[in-house]
Amino acid sequence: MNESRLEPRPVAKSQVEMVELVLPNDANPLGNILGGRVMHLIDVCGAIAARRHCGNVVVTASMDRLTFYHPIKMGDVIILKASVNYAKGVSMEVGVKVFGESARTGKVIHTSSAFLTFVALDTKGKPTAVPDLKLETSKDQKRFSAAVHRRRLRKEYEAMVEKIEKDLDDQHT
Repeated sequence: MNESRLEPRPVAKSQVEMVELVLPNDANPLGNILGGRVMHLIDVCGAIAARRHCGNVVVTASMDRLTFYHPIKMGDVIILKASVNYAKGVSMEVGVKVFGESARTGKVIHTSSAFLTFVALDTKGKPTAVPDLKLETSKDQKRFSAAVHRRRLRKEYEAMVEKIEKDLDDQHT
């Protein structure tokens, strides 16, 4: 592995903005973009940011809660912005914000957000180390601090779910 790839990398170097037109094939019977299509685009945008950060193929390990605040109509533009918030070991947290741009008015509104965890893979498909983040701005630092907190909450949640599942398994034996 090229050690220079493990030097801390600035958040700005991996940021992504994707823009697409919402076409009829992307829409539900109400004329809004399908939630599954939005999830797919979030995953793709997040993966590009993670890959830019680490320089390796990445796989999605998880996506935190996704809430849809506003619909995006067919004919409107969907805009996705991704940024690596946290990188340590073999994984990265990427935040993705989704916006809709009205074809009629040009108004842009925040429609949803998600946090995804990606794992970097080497050429043999095994997890591999990722560079730390180089935090250059106060916004970078705030996002990193929030990501550390979310990481701790994810671990607590996973432990709680594991305990519940074990308790249920014990009841069925």
